[in-house]
Amino acid sequence: MRIRPLSFPSCRAPAYRRGRAAPLLLGLFALLALVGWRVIAHVQAQTALREHTGAAAVPTVLATTPTRGAASDDLVLPGTLQAWSEAPIYARTGGYLKRWRIDIGQPVKAGQLLAEIEAPEVDQQLRQAEADLATAEANHKLAQGTAERYRQLLPLQAVAPQEAEEKFGEAQARQAAVASARANVQRLRELQSFERILAPFDGVVTARNTDIGALIVPGGASGQALFRVAATHKLRVYVEIPEALVPRIAIKQAAELRLAAQPRKTYAAHVIATAAAITPASRTLLTQLEADNAKGELLPGAYAEVRFKLPPQGDVLRIPSNALLFRGDGLTVAVVDANNRVTLKPVTQGRDFGKEVEILAGLQADERIILNPPDSAANGSEVRVVQPKPSAAPATTAARSPAK
Repeated sequence: MRIRPLSFPSCRAPAYRRGRAAPLLLGLFALLALVGWRVIAHVQAQTALREHTGAAAVPTVLATTPTRGAASDDLVLPGTLQAWSEAPIYARTGGYLKRWRIDIGQPVKAGQLLAEIEAPEVDQQLRQAEADLATAEANHKLAQGTAERYRQLLPLQAVAPQEAEEKFGEAQARQAAVASARANVQRLRELQSFERILAPFDGVVTARNTDIGALIVPGGASGQALFRVAATHKLRVYVEIPEALVPRIAIKQAAELRLAAQPRKTYAAHVIATAAAITPASRTLLTQLEADNAKGELLPGAYAEVRFKLPPQGDVLRIPSNALLFRGDGLTVAVVDANNRVTLKPVTQGRDFGKEVEILAGLQADERIILNPPDSAANGSEVRVVQPKPSAAPATTAARSPAK
């Protein structure tokens, strides 16, 4: 018997089914690709957002390095011109002004007559004192003669010792009265001499505050001087030197004066003295200079710019003024290290040049300093550093006094 092999139906899908499955598979693959792309895009966006947020949290700052001081520095400070000697002239005796001889602007010599005062009361008092002196001298002469006679009679016991002692004492009292009257006469003569107002020294009359017939009160009780005399052959110039620059100013150091009335002309001066003490209110040293004024071109009371040529300081640095931080613990500068981390350093300021300031201590020449540091700057904070654009205008070398 012939056995026929068993036949099973084929597991392969029909052709028409295979044609339907291919688009479905392609759609599934596209969907998976789209989901994967969206996931990757979301992850990339989150990463970029974190990077952007982190970058935005780090401030961007400008940084520069300090510069060395100039080879020679000019220090310009305000000064006041004063007469070498100046004195208000008051009256020492009362009366009325009889005449004045010198007006303002006229030169005078020591002892020259400025004005005369008419004081009849003083003249009468002097005549009375002279009469009192004559009386006292006569009484003293009489008492002295009596005492001399008693001295001769006393050894002969012709007079009582007690009576002789009284005559001797009376003679001494009369002698003291003569001395007193003579002193009073001398006082009134000196007071009468003050009727002539004289110049105390060579100079120029800078003020006349009286006129003929004016009532003169002795001792300046009226509060106004009759004349003012100033010696202007040379002048004193007073300048306030900032405390940080005091070691660079020495006695006999030369300076130049420049006046607003003659800006193209300079006058020589030199330091002659200092107050030898710092003024606590301004932290400055009062310094006195001497200027020759033989030609009379300088006027007392005028304002002048005093220019000192200071010796160079190689260890002094300059930084832009906008790099300073004013904190409660003092003046500081924000410095950036190699890892772009901030360090706040306390510094000591010198002169102020406007756009630049001197730093006397606390900073190194190779350190990077932050310009316009943010208020949030603190030790250890991270920053992003960019270099500033170079400035075309060089800084001036003329210094100003630090702010008081």
